[in-house]
Amino acid sequence: MPPRPAPRPDATGLVLLVATTLGWGLNWPAMKLLLAELPVLSTRAAHGALGCAVLVAVALARREALAVPVALWPRLVLASLLNVTAWMGLASFSLLWLSAAEATIVCYTMPVWAVLMAWAILGERPGVARIAGLLLALSGLALLVLGQGLAVGIEKLPGVALGLASAVLFSLGTVVTKRWPLGLPPTAGAVWQVGLGIAPLALLALLLDPPGFGALSAQGWALIAYGGVFALGLCYLSWFAALRRLPASLASLGTLLTPMVGVAGAALVLGEPFGWREAAAMGLTLSGVALAARG
Repeated sequence: MPPRPAPRPDATGLVLLVATTLGWGLNWPAMKLLLAELPVLSTRAAHGALGCAVLVAVALARREALAVPVALWPRLVLASLLNVTAWMGLASFSLLWLSAAEATIVCYTMPVWAVLMAWAILGERPGVARIAGLLLALSGLALLVLGQGLAVGIEKLPGVALGLASAVLFSLGTVVTKRWPLGLPPTAGAVWQVGLGIAPLALLALLLDPPGFGALSAQGWALIAYGGVFALGLCYLSWFAALRRLPASLASLGTLLTPMVGVAGAALVLGEPFGWREAAAMGLTLSGVALAARG
């Protein structure tokens, strides 16, 4: 009996995936621009508040239950701290030392670290392809950091460390959530993770980083709206919708376009240099990520 042909990818799912990729990728140069007007913690708190409001509105419109069983609270809080607090906080602070393109490449090594986390927590021993992917990604990072000389690389180390920490903790959150699923509807789960995850950043912003929203330019307000309503709110929804319509492998490979969009956007919007070093580092890193995510 001849094998059945593979189903054609859903057109709506592909459109949603492209929209998600563009939204997340362009948020990196947008964040870099916004940090020139607003401190990091205030920026992320504003994004989180807007994004959470959008997600709550959608969850209510879909009549998704927002109640959380008592037994789920510990894992929900842990997932929120790893997937939102650590990711949004540390990745944003890395932009103080790195260009938007560099931060995008460093932070999107997440699947590589997820391989190691899955090995340690889930017992999923990596094969040759995943080990090769890890080595490729690390060589890309080394070229990115040291390609302009040791002195410049040392100056960027704090940003690289923060970016890697955000990627590692986000990967840990992914594996922990796989090991202990939240069991909540998609939008409701996103509401609680964003709400709980942004709360520590908002509190720290009030204590250490008093927001100066009164001095924001029109561009600053537009960037806050973009990052909160679109990149954090609507893009999460489009991502969930794309996952429902596309094979997981296709959706995962589609996310590899996000750092490419971020790097291209940084070059076009911010005028950041994009030469052989950045191209080679991105090629090595994304090749490693693709190998690590294989299967």
